[in-house]
Amino acid sequence: MAKESIKARERKRERLVAKYAKKRAELKAAGDYEALDKLPKNASPVRLHNRCKLTGRPKGYMRKFGINRVTFREMAAAGKIPGLTKSSW
Repeated sequence: MAKESIKARERKRERLVAKYAKKRAELKAAGDYEALDKLPKNASPVRLHNRCKLTGRPKGYMRKFGINRVTFREMAAAGKIPGLTKSSW
């Protein structure tokens, strides 16, 4: 489980990226890199990191489900993910 402060920091970055997305696009299209440089660092989408929605784990993230591989296995085994069954042959 990730610390709450780390998860909060990531949510704050997401809000900043959303807030400045339109302005960044306009400045990039205009080629005004000095003004682009004056925007907050965390307003850049490159600084975002995918994290598990349930635990906040940064590694082993599965985009399709929005959770990490460990949580995915636990939920799949418990039958909590619709349409997913454990394979056997």
